[in-house]
Amino acid sequence: MSSLLPWLFSAIMLGFACAVVLNRNPVASALSLVVSFLALAGLYVSLNAFFIGVIQVLVYAGAIMVLFLFIIMLLDLKAEERRTLNTTATLGGLLVAAIFVCELFSVLRHFHKGSLPFPPLAAGPLDDVRGVGTMLFSNYNLPFQVIGALILVATVGVVVLSKRELK
Repeated sequence: MSSLLPWLFSAIMLGFACAVVLNRNPVASALSLVVSFLALAGLYVSLNAFFIGVIQVLVYAGAIMVLFLFIIMLLDLKAEERRTLNTTATLGGLLVAAIFVCELFSVLRHFHKGSLPFPPLAAGPLDDVRGVGTMLFSNYNLPFQVIGALILVATVGVVVLSKRELK
């Protein structure tokens, strides 16, 4: 039964990821992204990465998506109007997708190490929180700070752009 969970979470994640792209309503698209993030967290938990799964729910499905929904509601975006399909672009996209799937199956067929058993993990207690914290604040401290500053600047920019002038 446990080997069924990664496939189930992967199918849910891919289905709602497609819904993110195909929805014309930005709020429905953002909510589909929340479900996709939750399925990704379930995938992490089914792979015994409990800390990453909890962080996925707290940070991405919680904080980041609340920020996205706040910005979408602040901008008052309307649903996009339906357009006619461009048959040439549709056929070209389907051709590229078919070539990609054929190439993917070709690579997977020749990848023999994928059928080997996974090597055993190191013995002893593994402290996920300490390892992630040490890695984040030692090796990746600058990118972490830069991303925080970029999110802050983007949020301030959206608030300034969406502020209505009084007449």
